[in-house]
Amino acid sequence: EALRAAALRIEAANRLSPSAGTAVLRSIVEATAALFGAEAASIALHDPATDRLVFEVAAGEQGQGVVGVAIEAGQGVAGYVFSTGQPIALADVAADARFGRATAEQTGYVPRSLIAVPLADDDGVLGVLEVLDKRGDGGFDLRDVELAGVFARQATTAIRSSRVERDTASLLRAVLANATDSASADDVDAI
Repeated sequence: EALRAAALRIEAANRLSPSAGTAVLRSIVEATAALFGAEAASIALHDPATDRLVFEVAAGEQGQGVVGVAIEAGQGVAGYVFSTGQPIALADVAADARFGRATAEQTGYVPRSLIAVPLADDDGVLGVLEVLDKRGDGGFDLRDVELAGVFARQATTAIRSSRVERDTASLLRAVLANATDSASADDVDAI
């Protein structure tokens, strides 16, 4: 009965609010854009089912057009960073062969410079954090790459925590379904 109650509460909580992981990721890209004085920042996560990077959250006036865009896992600068696990800073993206100009144009914003760092931990690379166009005269430097790496580690931790939460809820629902005839929508709504 306790397992059933826990599963029902988790299900109800999931329906009431968006994933805590998404809110944390949004907060991370907003803080990143503000700290760097950048035009935009975004996070793309790898979808293993399609082997694509999907831009999940973005910050900055110029960043919103990228949300929902999906690219091949090895495509563009983000794909390069994802596939190699190595951060990169580009002072002139147009001069770099890895830059996906067509994808940038699709979002409505073509950056001049960027930093891209992997969202990585001991279990692998989950995606990429990108920071676009630092405002002012100075471009991105090595210190900026290191600082973006700090934000990327925070994002990676948030993603892993969110996935554990989601997987735990799924496991509880599966156990509950096997232990009983499964909870009905009326049971969940009653909580």
